[in-house]
Amino acid sequence: MEKHKLVALSLVCLSAGLLFAGAVGTGIKKPDFTRTTIDIGIVVSDVEKTARFYKNALGFTEAPGFDVSSRMAGDSGLARYMAFSVRVLALDNAPTATKIKIMQFPEADPKKVDNRFIHSSLGFSYLTVFVSDMNAAVQRLENAGAAPVKEPYRLGGSGDFLTLVKDPDGNIIELVGPGKSPASNPR
Repeated sequence: MEKHKLVALSLVCLSAGLLFAGAVGTGIKKPDFTRTTIDIGIVVSDVEKTARFYKNALGFTEAPGFDVSSRMAGDSGLARYMAFSVRVLALDNAPTATKIKIMQFPEADPKKVDNRFIHSSLGFSYLTVFVSDMNAAVQRLENAGAAPVKEPYRLGGSGDFLTLVKDPDGNIIELVGPGKSPASNPR
């Protein structure tokens, strides 16, 4: 490497080091989170049926899943010493994409949550998925045999619509995004 390029590179590295040292001394706080999205785990009654719903009706892509040993499940407090497999479905292939982790416990007897409305049970009540084209999203739902709860509902004057659909276990998924105004809700 030429001497002047080496000197310039050394000065850049030295400057970066001084800036970092100055930042540490100024009290700049390290972020509390390494990602700005969260992953959501869902225990389901039929993992295959649910995976098809999220992939075919909602358009998620499947990412590599993983297994949890009975020892890890019990020692960590996740499950009562039951091994299980996790299927991962993501909104995108990006490393920071939101992920849904679905798992099934055939030997357990999980109780179904009352999901008639979001106020029917305590806890997480629904997922929101932001779509780029509500008309295309509704068409994908219908093509997959998943009917929306009602016609898309126009949200104020924004041009965005809200469409509710339920997954195979009745969990509410709300889709939000732009689309054409349906005749039944011309607001």
